[in-house]
This record gives sequence, C-alpha cells and structure tokens, in this order.
Amino acid sequence: MKTLKELRRWTTALSLAALVLVALSQRSIAQNDDNDQDDPPTRVARLGYLQGSVSFLPAGENDWVDAVSNRPMTIGDQLWSDQDSRAEVQLGSAVIDLDSNTGISFLNLDDNTIQVQLSSGAINIRVRRLSRDDDFEIDTPNQAFTILESGRYRVEASEDGTYTVVSVREGNGESTGNGSTYSIHEGQRITFSGTDQLNAEMDTLGGPDDFDRWCYGRYDRYEHSRSAQYVSDDVVGYTDLDDNGEWAPAMGYGTVWFPRVAVGWAPYREGHWAWIDPWGWTWVDDEPWGYAPFHYGRWAFISGRWGWIPGPREVRPVYAPALVVFVGGGGMAFGGNVAWFPLGPREVYVPSYRVSERYLTNVNMSGTVVNRTVITNVYNTTIIRNETTIRNVTYVNRGVSGAVTAVPQRAFVSAQPVGRAAVAVNVKEMASMPVSARVAVAPTSNSVLGLHANTAGRVKAPPVAVAQRPIIAKRTPPPAPVAFAARQQQLAAHPGQPIARQQMRQMEQARPANAPAARPQIRQAPPAKPATPVMARPGNRPGQGPGGNHPENRPGNPAMNQPQRGQENQPASNNRPGEPPARNERPQPPQQNRPEATQPERPQPNRPDMNRPDMNRRPNQPEQGRPDANKPEQDRPQPNRPAPNRPQPNNRPVQPPARNDQPNAQQPPRNERPENSPPPTRPQAQPRENQPPERPQANRPPEPPQRNEPAARPQPNRQPPPNKKQQDQKKQQDEKKKTEDKPHN
Repeated sequence: MKTLKELRRWTTALSLAALVLVALSQRSIAQNDDNDQDDPPTRVARLGYLQGSVSFLPAGENDWVDAVSNRPMTIGDQLWSDQDSRAEVQLGSAVIDLDSNTGISFLNLDDNTIQVQLSSGAINIRVRRLSRDDDFEIDTPNQAFTILESGRYRVEASEDGTYTVVSVREGNGESTGNGSTYSIHEGQRITFSGTDQLNAEMDTLGGPDDFDRWCYGRYDRYEHSRSAQYVSDDVVGYTDLDDNGEWAPAMGYGTVWFPRVAVGWAPYREGHWAWIDPWGWTWVDDEPWGYAPFHYGRWAFISGRWGWIPGPREVRPVYAPALVVFVGGGGMAFGGNVAWFPLGPREVYVPSYRVSERYLTNVNMSGTVVNRTVITNVYNTTIIRNETTIRNVTYVNRGVSGAVTAVPQRAFVSAQPVGRAAVAVNVKEMASMPVSARVAVAPTSNSVLGLHANTAGRVKAPPVAVAQRPIIAKRTPPPAPVAFAARQQQLAAHPGQPIARQQMRQMEQARPANAPAARPQIRQAPPAKPATPVMARPGNRPGQGPGGNHPENRPGNPAMNQPQRGQENQPASNNRPGEPPARNERPQPPQQNRPEATQPERPQPNRPDMNRPDMNRRPNQPEQGRPDANKPEQDRPQPNRPAPNRPQPNNRPVQPPARNDQPNAQQPPRNERPENSPPPTRPQAQPRENQPPERPQANRPPEPPQRNEPAARPQPNRQPPPNKKQQDQKKQQDEKKKTEDKPHN
C-alpha cells in the first residue's frame, strides 16, 4: 500500500516537472521567435555596374544623387538609368540589367522574396537558381509578372503606362492583371495593353537586340568564372575576382584569393562609410571587385600580403554590412577619430544591430570556419547583455602593421573617401585600446545619401509622371520605409545603433496620413482566372510605327527589322507570294526600313516578303489580280490561268498576219473558248497606220493601247485580181455599154 502511494507521488512530480519543462521550452521558443523578427534580411542587392548617367534614390529620401558602384540596395531604394545609359544589379542567384530610360525600385527584398517595381523602360533578368519557396515578381503599371523557374526574361514598360511587353527566352512565367492570368512559356512574347481592361496579344520571340547582346555578354562571366570553384554561387560579386587577383593555396587557410593592389594597401581603406537601414554603418568599397571580399569571408595577412579567405562553399552566404572591429571606447579614439581593422579567420563577427542567436550563427558559419560553441558564448556575453565592448578576445589582424585605419569623425559621418581622409595611427596606443562591435556615431542625411551627397537634386531623375504612376502587384509588399528625417532624432539618442525592425514597423503604421508618399500607389491585383492571349497581327503592336513609344522602335535598335525565330524565310503575311490579298482586306501601310510604295523594287530571290502585293502597289493603283474598269479587255488578266507556265510579256511570240487566201475566215470571239481548253496565245496589238511599230524595251512589257482610242479595226476583205478571160469579158461589156449610151441621130 505504501509503495503504491509513493509511486503515485513520483508520477505526479514527474508530470509537474514535464509541464514546467514544456512551459519553459515554449517560452524560450517564443522569445527566440521574437528575436528572429528583429533579424535583417540575409540577402541584399548590389549595384554592380554603371554606364553613363545613372541616378540613385535611397529609401525614404527625396533627393536623387549620382549612383556609386558597390552600393548595397534594399527595400525602398530606387535606380534610374538615363538616356544612353545602363546599369546592372546583382542578387547572387539572379542579375537584373537596366536599359536606357529605365527605372526600378525594390518593393520587397528578403531571404525568399524579390519584388521589383518597373516604372518604365526595359530590364533583362537572368535567374540562375530559384527554389520552391522563392518568389520573384516584376510589377508594372498594368500587370504583375511572376518568374516561375530559372531562365532568361525581359520585361518592358511603356513610358505612358499603357502597355507592358513580357518576353521569355528560357523558363516559364505568369502574368496577372485585371482579373486574368496568362502563362508565358519559352519562346513567347506577350504584349499587355490597357489599364482598366487588359488585352493580351501573343507573338513569337524575335532575335536579340543590342541591349540583349550586351546582357548576354555579361552573363557569360558566370558560365566561365574561375572563382566559382572556390566560393558559393550565392556570393554576390565573385565573378569580379577573376580578372583582379589570383587564387593560390596557403598553409592553414586552404585556397586564398590575393588581390592585385599597390604596396601598403589594406582592407577597408579605399572606400567610404554609408548608413543603410536596417544594418547601420555599411562599408562601400571603391574597387570594381570590392564587394564580395568586404561583405563575406575573412581577411588574413599571409607572407607579406593580404589575402581573402571565403566561407565554406556549401553553406549559403549571409550578407554583413562590414566585417570589422572598431577600436576605442564605443569606437571613439584619438581625439574624435574613428578607427577599425578587418576580422581574421575563425573570428566571430558581432553585429551592431539586434539579432537572434540563429542569425548570429548563420552569419558567422557562412563566413568562416568557427565552432558553434564559441558563437553561443559570444551571443550570451554581448547580444543578450546588449554590450558592445568585446572582452577576452585576441584579434590576429590588430597587430599587423598598417591593418588599422582611422579617419576623423566628420569624414566618417559625411561619407568622405577614407583613403584621402585617413590619419596616422600609433601602433602602441592602439594595442591598449578596447575594441567594440559598434561605433557610437549618429548618422546624418549625408550618411544616407553616400559619397555623392553633394549632387543631391542636380542629377537626372525619372519624369514625375513616371515616378508617381500607380502599379499592379500580386503580392502585398511591406510598407514603404520611414523617411530618415523622421528617424534622425531617435538615431541620435542611441548613436550607432539602428532602430529595431519591430519598432520600425510601429513607426510605419503611425505615419501621418498627410505625409508625402514614399513611393507610387500600389494596386493589389484582384483574384484572377486563367486566360488565353490572342495571336498578334502584323503592325498591331502598341507604339509601332513612326513616333511610337514601343521599346523595340527606339532609334538604332537592330531588332526592329529582324525576323522572328522560325519565320526567317516566311512571308510577312498570310498571303503567299504572288497571290492577291483578301477582297475586304485593306493594304497595310509601308513598314519602316522598307521601300516606299511609289518605288517598287525588283523581286529578290528567297525573299517572299518583298513580293507582297500590298508592298509595291501605288496608293491609287488597283490590287493585283483584279481587273480595272478603265483597261481594255485584252489586257485584263485571265482567270484560272496557271501563272508558273505563262510566258513573260517580252518573250511572247508575235502572231503572223491573217493569210489573204482565206478572205472569209471568221475569227472566234476573243473571250470564248471551249471549256478546260488551254488559253489561247494573245496576239500583240497592231501598230497604228502610218506609224512604224515601236521596239519593245528590255525587261519592259509592251505598252497597252490608249484608253480613249479604239482597238485597230480589221482590214476589209479584198477580191483577188481578175484573170485574162474575165478582163476580155469586162472590156466587151464596157464597149457595149458605151455603144448603147451614144445618142441616136
């Protein structure tokens, strides 16, 4: 009995303990989930290439500035490529190229979502990988295009917002707008016109134009990159390493990339600092290759030169704003200067922004080889306690000569070039300074605008009508970022620390209703049903013709006159060469780069489109194959006459004149002949009297008779000359008649 009671007590105690453990576990999970909500995206975009006049508008700002290479881009950032300009944005697994007069903005950009607004112009998208959980969407003023798999895509939006053209060279996609969904497959091109009512016309895909070829040339870098065998495919900017350094093995580090730089060069020295939310202070390097080595991996000083060690190739990389450690109490030292040095291999990066333990683990294990226990200890001693000072850690690069870089605080905050503003560093003094994960300096407006803040408001920008035009979106993007002016006071209260994402969402929701719009109005696409586009007719594309806005009709576009794939040797219409157009079909107007109707060309071999009846006919000339009421009957084309076997006009044999020994021969009616009999050979028109016949000109048909003159009349039948007997009889008759006619006396 006693044993049974003790067993019940133990059972109750174990049940209570289990309930406590479950409650604690749920509390820990909930707390971890709350911390995960503060984690920034692990993926950002890189402004990787600029050509011509390209402008940039940071999220929440109103002044456009000159764009700068290697600037990280995130939600709310806008980019404008002006006339005769181009730009490229890289996202690791995808590349977006901008043509001239093109503007884009990121509506959403996180670990699984890429949502781009295309206000006008043309973009090419190369998607190298797309997982099942990824969403890739391009939104324009009248539709939302979703990329469904890896491939090559082109999206064009007209400047007036009336149509969008989606072309798929490889892959598959889906366009949604105005309650309809259209599937677009490889080799197809669909034009979506209208806003309130969406019309879809499908056409086959034509050949690449100059912009396409330029993009394909840049895509080849990924196919033949030597660096791809050493770094993850998702590391942004790794292709730039190929031509600017060399890969070589290094004892204890594996394969290391060594840049070709000048003597005395050190990492994080040739560039500037910018403030980019939600990460805070961010390094923007000046070198054309200066993106991947400063946001992924670690640096080491090996055999007298700096080398970059990438993270594990099989681990998905996580973006970091700058993999450095700041020197001095709160990052301040030397009487108002800011100093830093690069992290080395197996050293833990401590962000200055709030993160979860999961994020801290991922950002470090993707950038270097480090023990997970070390990461957990750093999280508990710094992140949980919200301490920025790092203790009991020995950094290998801190003692390397020339590794520490320092600039005045003013130069740091105003995004000035570090290489020109750097000050001398006392190595012994630096060795005694504490180190910190955060620099206690509040940003200013120039910190957000970046290196070219002095160009604010003085650069090319998209037209106001284009920038403010509403767009269609399938997925609901997050709210627009809060303007920097609305955040500046709070950022000054906690210098160097970005506003937590949860708190930022609260500020977005509390934004005044009368606040200026941070981006164009977004219209949510209504529930859609599958629809089928109609086949496009020649000449029906929006903006086609003189003065059209269609991107393919821009001056100098080589694709304007290129035949579509599979139609290089096909006629330009449904009518075969030599056949007349349909009776009720109006002739098409002359197309660009074709001979005018008043200047017919000789038919060219293997070019049936140049023999179209509607191309070489004069405006008031009757259509081929139809008789003209004003033409003589003899010159009208005969029906049902086999054209291939008909002799040419200048090769017709001349008919001999009628024989005089057949004076009473009757000619059959000209248009009457037995049924199913071959057509008779038409005689040439007789020359008019007293005029010599005209010689036929070379390669010219004989001239028809005048419209108002009747055809030559047949000659009257003449009697044959009388013989001698008849002449004698005639003579006797004449004499007898004379005798009878004499008067009688």
